[in-house]
Amino acid sequence: MSPLRIVSLVPSLTEAVALSAPGSLAGATDWCTHPAGLDVVRVGGTKSPEVDRIVALAPDLVIANEEENREPDLAALRTAGLDVLVTEVRTLPGAFRELDRVLTACGARSRPRWLDEAEESWAAPPAPPERRTAVVPVWRRPWMVLGRDTFAGDLLSRLGVDHLYAAHPER
Repeated sequence: MSPLRIVSLVPSLTEAVALSAPGSLAGATDWCTHPAGLDVVRVGGTKSPEVDRIVALAPDLVIANEEENREPDLAALRTAGLDVLVTEVRTLPGAFRELDRVLTACGARSRPRWLDEAEESWAAPPAPPERRTAVVPVWRRPWMVLGRDTFAGDLLSRLGVDHLYAAHPER
């Protein structure tokens, strides 16, 4: 059986797919810079993917993320008959589950050792010496800061950093 043809619209997942399901990536966003030298068709940005170019690649699967990608673009891909797997990552355990789900969907032969090692290393992290508070900018034009129910917020909390907008009503 030949490898699946996959397009990744999620820079943070592209390297995991490239390393764990070699030869399967047919396309990736302009922002997918890892692994270095990734030689695939570029399909635009995460917020502005070139739907026609993606459809022309005839992928078996398009990988997306609920926060990274826009629903109208994902709907257009589905309308064109493509299978779109949308990840939702808000906690560290959720990230491990979603990575496992993505790699399984991509035809990875087995769970990669690096994923087991990462999960083991985070199973019982050392307690932080003291807690700190921070504001974490995540985008500019317009300025946006880290909000509630986010992977980054969960990770920071585990490292002893409370972000100031963790309880803000908007994510």
